[in-house]
Amino acid sequence: MRRYIGNKVLLTVLVAATLISCGKKSRTHSELTGWKFNDPTYGGFTANTNYAGQKVPPGMVLIEGGTFTMGSVTDDVMFDWNTTPTKQQVRSFYMDEAEVTNLEYLFYLQYLEKVYPPSDDSYRKIYQSALPDTLVWRDALGFNELLTEAYLRHPSYSDYPVVGVSWLQATEYCKWRTDRVNEKILMDKGVLKSLFDMDSVTVEGKNRFDTGAYLANPDLLFDGNEDIYGKGLYDPNAQVKKQSKKERKAAKNADDASGDDGEKLSRKDRKSKKSDQGFTGRHVKTSDGMLTQRFRLPTESEWEYAAKAEIENREYNTIRGRKKYSWNGSTTRDDSRRRGGDQLANFKQGKGDYSGLAGWSNDGADITIRVKSYDSNAFGLYDMSGNVAEWVADVYRPIIDNDANDFNYFRGNVFKKPLIDEEGKVVVVDYNSIEFDTLDNGKIVPKDLPGSIKYVPITKRDAFMRPNYEKADNISIGDGDMASTKNYYQDEEDMENQPRMYNSPKTPKQIGESGLIIQQYDTKTRNTLISDQARVYKGGSWKDRAYWLDPAQRRYLPEYMATNYIGFRCATDKLGAMSYKRRRKEPQR
Repeated sequence: MRRYIGNKVLLTVLVAATLISCGKKSRTHSELTGWKFNDPTYGGFTANTNYAGQKVPPGMVLIEGGTFTMGSVTDDVMFDWNTTPTKQQVRSFYMDEAEVTNLEYLFYLQYLEKVYPPSDDSYRKIYQSALPDTLVWRDALGFNELLTEAYLRHPSYSDYPVVGVSWLQATEYCKWRTDRVNEKILMDKGVLKSLFDMDSVTVEGKNRFDTGAYLANPDLLFDGNEDIYGKGLYDPNAQVKKQSKKERKAAKNADDASGDDGEKLSRKDRKSKKSDQGFTGRHVKTSDGMLTQRFRLPTESEWEYAAKAEIENREYNTIRGRKKYSWNGSTTRDDSRRRGGDQLANFKQGKGDYSGLAGWSNDGADITIRVKSYDSNAFGLYDMSGNVAEWVADVYRPIIDNDANDFNYFRGNVFKKPLIDEEGKVVVVDYNSIEFDTLDNGKIVPKDLPGSIKYVPITKRDAFMRPNYEKADNISIGDGDMASTKNYYQDEEDMENQPRMYNSPKTPKQIGESGLIIQQYDTKTRNTLISDQARVYKGGSWKDRAYWLDPAQRRYLPEYMATNYIGFRCATDKLGAMSYKRRRKEPQR
């Protein structure tokens, strides 16, 4: 009887396996030509036929895209009239669970200090440009001097959101994070060796890992030194001589043979000897799907969509009710039986009241608080209302024009391309070609870091007869450019003094005897602060009243300025299907 049951179970398993295998389409060849992939006989054309899907980046959660009403606020007591409701479609993307903390940003600073030593005059400005402005804690009538010294570096604040970071600094952090994550991926795959653990190379200046340079040409890294690479991926085009059984046995005996001192090589020594034989196989390409997409700041529409998390109020294909905060309900207090009356976010509760009474109705903080101190929203994101406001990628304009675009809306595109030299090679920034820029507040920042690819704006020739864009700089398109003024019929390049739709201050840039720009303010009468350098920041902070906790509210600040209440988090694109899950017929309760 037992034998009969065992045979029956085995038969069931075999039938199931057969059905599953029959249900899968063969991906060993092209279905349209019949040619085989990854086969030297057919030219060795490679294809990743076993791609299992995009992996969730570390520290992030998936935000499934969809449609929502952007700019739908409950109150507009400021009468800015910049939150007109518009219907927008947002694509799926990944977003950090919480804001970037002091601990994570200090890791970034330590890396820059090691790779670009500030003791070297050539790199000193690189490290200084990344330092947060700790003096944002100062107040002419406040006693906060201790925070200027301790908030960023003291371990008591390690898991607190980093502040004093400008929009420009946050953007540079996202670029750096992209390289470090992809470097770790290649190290785990054995393609790239641990650069800091190698005695033959020094990680400094342009000699570092850069994702763009690696994908353009792996020989661009470390001046083409192949010692930094381990074993590549399988290359069907590699001509490998087939060994006989006798030759394979002789080679194995040679690997296990004793050294010059007569002692047998250890497993570690054999592995080291094998790695010293040079790079074999091929390098990772974009088509392999291994490397993560570039990290960036979320767009304004992405951030607002993720903060609202209206997915929890979905009933089939409609949304029930309207959300004022990132949680359900019209108040800032918890209405559950267990934690009734507790605040749901860290914000300013009234004039002279940043935390509430000690021991009761206390939000737990007088300034910022440790990330993830409050419950997440329906998408699994923490602190989308309160704690710190957050930079987003967009340039500020009062109106979101969904007549011009209602799909993944973003204002701030400047289309660029890699710079190609006279020999037809991609230009990589090095010690001699690094350029610096002086911001309006006098700070000096590098335009590109050594080791990265040099990018330049596209030309009119590149955009000739394109139906989707006509020029490189599209920041002010339709709202501040020449076409939106009375001189719409003229060409921008033909005018010496271009009229400006937004008469914002222009900082005079006069070079002094020291070679630095003389610090001076614009003395002309201006009527707005809106400019192409004004960036949006969203969400309320520990310093804001509950009014600003509404995810639809929006404010702006010049991209080079920093405060003690604005932080940031990163995002990246979701490739392929919108969601990993199949469509549900019934809504989850």
